[in-house]
Amino acid sequence: MNWTGLLQNLLVVVHLERIVCVRFSIPEEQEAGTLAGTLGGHFPPPYQLLTQEYLWMDKNTGNFYITEQKMDREALCPEETKAEECIILLNALVGPSGDIIQFPVIIEDINDNAPHFENNEIHLRLSEDVTVGTSLLLDDQAQDSDAGRNGELQYHLQGSNGAFKLRVENGPVIMLVVQTALDRERQDRYQMALVAADCGSEPLSATATLVVTVTDVNDNCPSFGPDSARSVTVPGDSPRNTPVAQVSATDPDLGSNAAIVYSLSSKVSNRARELFSLDSHTGHIALTQDLQSDRSEELVLKVLATGDHCPPAETQVTVSLLPKTNQAPAIKIGFIAEHQNQTMLLPENQPPTVLAVLQLVGDRDVNDSFLRIEGDVPFILSLQSDKYLLSTSKPLDYETKSEYEFNVTVNRQSAGGLAIASSRELIRVLVVDVNDNTPHFLQSHYKMEVRENNQPGEPLLKVSASDADSGHNGRVTYRLGEHTAAVFNMDSVTGQLSVSAPLDRERQDVHRFTVVAQDGGSPPSESVATVSVHVVDQNDNAPVFVNHHFVFFIPENVPPFAQVGRIGVTDPDEGENGNIGLSVVNGSGSFVLDNSKGTLRSTTALDREIQDRYELSLLASDNGHPFALTSTARVTIFVEDVNDNQPKVILPNSNLSCLTVSPATTAGTMVTKIYAIDEDSGFNSEITYTLAARDPAHHSSPFRLDSRSGNITVAQRLQVEHIGMHHLFIVVRDGGKPAPLHTTVWVNLLVNETAKPCHLDRAPRSLPYTLAQTPTQAPICEMEEGSTRSAQLTLLVGSGMLLASICLFVLTAVLYLKQRRRSPAQSKREEKEENQIPLRLRDKYYSD
Repeated sequence: MNWTGLLQNLLVVVHLERIVCVRFSIPEEQEAGTLAGTLGGHFPPPYQLLTQEYLWMDKNTGNFYITEQKMDREALCPEETKAEECIILLNALVGPSGDIIQFPVIIEDINDNAPHFENNEIHLRLSEDVTVGTSLLLDDQAQDSDAGRNGELQYHLQGSNGAFKLRVENGPVIMLVVQTALDRERQDRYQMALVAADCGSEPLSATATLVVTVTDVNDNCPSFGPDSARSVTVPGDSPRNTPVAQVSATDPDLGSNAAIVYSLSSKVSNRARELFSLDSHTGHIALTQDLQSDRSEELVLKVLATGDHCPPAETQVTVSLLPKTNQAPAIKIGFIAEHQNQTMLLPENQPPTVLAVLQLVGDRDVNDSFLRIEGDVPFILSLQSDKYLLSTSKPLDYETKSEYEFNVTVNRQSAGGLAIASSRELIRVLVVDVNDNTPHFLQSHYKMEVRENNQPGEPLLKVSASDADSGHNGRVTYRLGEHTAAVFNMDSVTGQLSVSAPLDRERQDVHRFTVVAQDGGSPPSESVATVSVHVVDQNDNAPVFVNHHFVFFIPENVPPFAQVGRIGVTDPDEGENGNIGLSVVNGSGSFVLDNSKGTLRSTTALDREIQDRYELSLLASDNGHPFALTSTARVTIFVEDVNDNQPKVILPNSNLSCLTVSPATTAGTMVTKIYAIDEDSGFNSEITYTLAARDPAHHSSPFRLDSRSGNITVAQRLQVEHIGMHHLFIVVRDGGKPAPLHTTVWVNLLVNETAKPCHLDRAPRSLPYTLAQTPTQAPICEMEEGSTRSAQLTLLVGSGMLLASICLFVLTAVLYLKQRRRSPAQSKREEKEENQIPLRLRDKYYSD
C-alpha cells in the first residue's frame, strides 16, 4: 500500500464516529453497474464512498453499484478458508455534517472455478496376484478454489469395466478398490478416467487419466507344444558341431520369471551323451565329434525344460544315424559376382557377365560326369580347363523378372548313351534394380472443375504416377512445376492437390500448370503431367452501372419511343449469373427500358411546359442462382425546350381596349405598356415588340414603341392635328429558331381633352400593312440572292455566336452571384416590381 493509502486509512480511524451494524452481501463477479445495496434508508444524504475501487455510490440516493473492476472472492480473500466469510470494510461520508461511518460488505462465493488436477495422468502399479478388495490410496486429488458446496468435490470412475471402483472416506480420502482378480497375461494395463465434480447448482468437473499397470509374478511354468517331439536323420559322415535339432518351450511370464533351463533326462543313454550336446539356454542339439559310422543307429534324447519353482516339462528327439557312403560327384561353387547367403547379385542391363566358377568334386564317376543347366533360363555354362564358367547369355531386366532359381545337375553317360542326373545344385540369382525407368502418370492431362469462393484447404484432385523400378528407384514424389500460382499446394507423397485460398473466376477462370513426378534414383528421373483447373462461376458479383447517376437531355418534340440515352451496366459473372435485366422502379410510366439494346426510351409525348425534368430510379438484376443480385442507379432527364408556344398578350386584354391621352402630355411620358408572355424558355421565350401599322397612316404617329420593354411613350409634343383616335397594330414575336412565332394586338389611344372613358364598339378595320416575313416565308428569288451572302457570312456569324455565348455565360455568372447577395426582402420587392404592369389608367383598360 502506498503512503497516500496509509494516510487515508489513518485519517479514517481518527475521525471514525461509528461502525454501522448494517451488513451487505454481494455475489462475486457481478457486472458493472449492478446495484449492490443502499445507505439511503439508514442515513440522510449526501453520501460519498472514501474508496471507489470496487463500488461507487450515488451521492443523492445512497445506492452503491459495482464498478468496472469486478470482485473476485478468491483474489480478495486468498488466505481465508472455505468455511470463513470474505468481508471487505468500506468507509463513507454521510449526512450534511459529513459523518464518517464504516460498514462491512460480504463477498459471496459463486461456482466460477472448476476443479483441477495437478497431474493430467495418474499412474499406479499393481501385482497381478493382488487380492480382491485391496484398496490403494490416491494421493492425486483435485482442488477447487470455490467455497461451500461450490468447493465440495465428488469423484467417480469411468471406463473401469468393473475391475476397479472408488471408495471415498472422510477427509476426504480416495481409495481405489480392486473388484476382480487380475491376470497380467490376459490384460496388463487398465486406463480409466477419474472425474471430479463440484456440488454447485451447475456442477463443474475435471478429468484425469488413471492408468493402472499390472506387474508380473511367476505364476506360469514352461511347457512344450503338442508337436514338440520330432525325429531327425544325421548322415554317418557328418562333422563335429553339425546342428541336429532345436527344442523350444514357452513360459507366458516376463523377464526372469520366464527363464527356461534345458537339460537331458537321466534316462538318456551314455552313447547319446557322448555323441550329442544340449545348449541349456537355447535348446540347440549338436554333434560333439566327427561321425565315421558304417552302420545305422537310432538314439532317443529326452529333453527337460525347467523353470523357477516349477516341475520340468519333457519332450523327445529321435536321432537316426545313417551309414557312411562313398561320395558321389558334387558341385563346388566359386563366386565371382557379388553374393549374399549363397545368392548372387547382378545389376540389370549388364552385358553377358561371368557370375561363378563351378567345379566337379567327389570320390567316383567324376571323370565320366559333366554339368548341365536345367530349364530355359538366360544363363550358360562353358567348360574351361575342367571348370565351368557360369555367365548370363543376355542382359537381364529387373522389371521383367527380378529373381532366377535354376538347377545345375551332375550328369553321366549310361550304357545306353543317355545322360542321367545323379545330383544337382540350386543356383539363385537376384537381379538388382537400376533406375532405368521414369515415373509414368496414369493421365497426361488432368482436368477438373471447382466452384469459385471455395473453402481454403479444400482438396481438388489426386495425381498418380508409377515407376517400374523398385526401392528408392521406384519411390515417386510429386511437386508443382514452375510458374504455378502460390494458392495451389501439392502433397509430395500422396499427390493430393489442394488450394490454400478461395479462387475468383473473375480474376482468372482457368489455371493451367504442370505437376512433376520424380523417383528416388541417383540421378533421379522425372516426368510431367498437365493440370487444368476450371473455376466455375458463382453469382458473387452484383451488376455495376457505368455511372451512379445518368443525366440525359431530350427535346420535348421527340416522338414516342424515341431513344433517350444508353444505360451502361456490366456484370463480371458469366452465363445466367451475368445476364442482366433492367427496369424502371419508379416514375409515371413515361419511360421504359429496352433491355435488348440497353437504352432508355420515352413512351409518351413530352411537354416541357408541363414537366421539364424527370427523376427515375433504375434497377439492374442478374439471373443468378440461388438468388439474384441487384444494384440501382439514378437517372435525371431534362426536357429541352422547343419553340412550340406563341407569345400570349396579357395587356391589353382585348383589341377593343381604349386609353385616353391628354394633349398636354409631355414628350417622353409612358402612356401604356404591351405585356406578353411566352411559356417556352431561353431564346424561345425572348419577346420583341414591333409597330407594324398605324391608323391614320397619312400622319406620323406621335407615339413610340420600345421593342424590348413594350413601353409606349409620347415621342413628340402633341399638336392639334394629333387630336383624335390612334390605332397602333403591334406584332409580338419570340426569339425562336429557325422560325419565330408571333401574335398581334391593337393598341387604341384617344388624344382628347375630355377625361371621359374611351370606348370602342368594334375592332379597327384592316390597314394596308405587311408583316415582316420569316426566312422560310421569303420569296424564292430573295433566298437565292441571299444564299451567296449567307455562305460568305457563315464563318463570321459562327465566330460571333461563339463570342456571344462566352459573354453570355460570364454575364449570367455575374448576375447569379449578385442575385444571391441580395436580401430576401429586396428580392421579393424587385420581383413584385418586375411583374407589375406599368400601365397608366389601368382601370380604364379594364372598364370593358
